[in-house]
Amino acid sequence: MSHTILIVDSSPAGERSVSRRLTAKVLAELRAKHPGGAIIERDLSLDPFPHLDGLTIGAFFTPPEQRNAVLTEAIRRSDAAVDEVLAADVIVVGAPMYNFGVPSGLKAWIDHIVRSGRTFRYGAAGPEGLVPSGKKVIVVSARGGVFSEGPTKGLDFQETYLQTVFGFIGLRDVSFVRAEGLGMGPEAANAAISAAEIQAAAIVRDAA
Repeated sequence: MSHTILIVDSSPAGERSVSRRLTAKVLAELRAKHPGGAIIERDLSLDPFPHLDGLTIGAFFTPPEQRNAVLTEAIRRSDAAVDEVLAADVIVVGAPMYNFGVPSGLKAWIDHIVRSGRTFRYGAAGPEGLVPSGKKVIVVSARGGVFSEGPTKGLDFQETYLQTVFGFIGLRDVSFVRAEGLGMGPEAANAAISAAEIQAAAIVRDAA
């Protein structure tokens, strides 16, 4: 069965980026497991999504048949991003921790895919995710410190946010490949990266 893999990198650090190194590792493992699968690549540093403005938000809430050319163009990239999420069987997201959260470029992309009427809706029982079930999300989380445990655990607004926002639109099968303590010296960083590469292979192996 052919798989479609969407890979989203958000680090602006280029070749120095640990999250990019690890998303490449995840992608290599997925390619080995699903040879011949389609790959969709989004580099949010080289091709960033604009932060939302009034025109774009207005277009979101205008019925398609009522949008003029200006409104249609305003959400063209957003529609394409949503289509990519809906088409993907596996979504790989590179998410370095920036100031306890995610990079602004990743947040902008998320703002374009969390769309009322397309990826979620509000009903009598509250919000309902519209993204079909069965998709796998693998988030590569790179951190300078250690936030999965200990006194700084409460400062982790990165993984908690991503788990919440993906679940909100229906993407509830989310796994994290975590490399942390990267700023605690070369030995700690190398150990963290090696452990994360092993974790990445295990997550892909165990995924459906």
